[in-house]
Amino acid sequence: MQLKATSNYLPRYKGADRVRAKLPTRGQVWMLGKHHSVRKDKYHSAAYAEEIRKAIGPDAWKWPKRTLYFISDMHADAEAFIASLVASGGVKKTGPRDRDFKLTREGRKARFLIGGDCFDKGPSTLQLLRVIRRLIDRGADVRLLAGNHDIRTLLGFRAVGMEPDPRHDHFFIRMGPKVVPLLAEICDNYLQGKGALRGVPDTRECRRRLYPPQSWFDDFPQHAVWSMPDSTIEREVGRLRKKMETFEADCAGAGLSLRMVYAAVNKWQELFLQPKGEFAWFFRDMKIGHREGSFIFVHAGIDDQIAKLVSEKGIRHINRKFRKQLYKDPFDFYYGPMANIIRTKYRNVDMPLTRRGVKILRKKKNGIHAIVHGHRNLLNGQRVMLRKGIVNFECDTTLDRNSRRKEGLGGHGAAVTIFRPEGVVMGVSSDYPYIKVFEL
Repeated sequence: MQLKATSNYLPRYKGADRVRAKLPTRGQVWMLGKHHSVRKDKYHSAAYAEEIRKAIGPDAWKWPKRTLYFISDMHADAEAFIASLVASGGVKKTGPRDRDFKLTREGRKARFLIGGDCFDKGPSTLQLLRVIRRLIDRGADVRLLAGNHDIRTLLGFRAVGMEPDPRHDHFFIRMGPKVVPLLAEICDNYLQGKGALRGVPDTRECRRRLYPPQSWFDDFPQHAVWSMPDSTIEREVGRLRKKMETFEADCAGAGLSLRMVYAAVNKWQELFLQPKGEFAWFFRDMKIGHREGSFIFVHAGIDDQIAKLVSEKGIRHINRKFRKQLYKDPFDFYYGPMANIIRTKYRNVDMPLTRRGVKILRKKKNGIHAIVHGHRNLLNGQRVMLRKGIVNFECDTTLDRNSRRKEGLGGHGAAVTIFRPEGVVMGVSSDYPYIKVFEL
């Protein structure tokens, strides 16, 4: 590992004066900003540089064959996403509107990997998805990874109208107040005018279709006991009671009646689930993991079970299993080991990644040396995390404006993590004064 203060591959911003985020222009060795740039778990204790050298190992890393731009956790903020595209150097901003951008020469040759969590928190989910679609339509190679907020939204909206089943009857209400802005956005975009609620049942019937029956509180624990411990079941039931008590008030606070909510759910299903729906491409093209050389890209993380599955079957098998479970048995997916990929924060309640799992990933036949993910929001740009002997690039930099306000971050969000075939990783963030350069 060579510690260099700059790199010949720093991105060249095109149209940066047309985005509000301030982008760094000079490079810094990723290791120098230790407090905000590198962290170790309790397994590590030696000096940073020595620990990273050990984690890199003696075997040569295999790098992506072309430049890869990783952008994660946009959370419904199209402006932050566009600024992140400009930060990559792969897109030029050409005007003030969302549609005013084009691919640069570098962007036409690169791959854009979206690391999940396009839904919730930010000002406009639909606006963000339209920008992603325009990026695809302009010829970009775009890959989509599933985030926990994306999947929770899919399962919640899709559950309405399905055959009654205590394993998924609660999925819609389980989303709670986080879904209200999206419901309001759908109403504003598609359900205006006198005939907007024509054919929608009365309030009582809408409530019956949206809410789980009272028997759910007895039936769900009986089904869930085979899949989760009693403490988790108790917590799930308790959370749902609270959300059921406040959901109508949360909707009313946004000016939504239950009839409007039900109409918005049906419109969402048309937009996202029907083959010709405006956003049918989003979940249709989504994967749960992506592999490039020595790097595995996911939304949240890897545990020992998934490490073993990667070793024995490969990432394509995991993606096929993900889609099969997601659409055929959403309960087993959401409460099973597969969903740990989109929600782990390596807490005690999460399925563990141990040194044994890391050893499996790093076996010569597997050759995985780094895990790249979002999900754990950071306030000073990207971070290298040493976790049980493997390098993690943590790339959720708190992009959306609502989260930034909540976290006390000033300015506008923009961030991209760039992986180059020459053996360079660069972390660009509007919340750190330098481009962090990790160079082998």
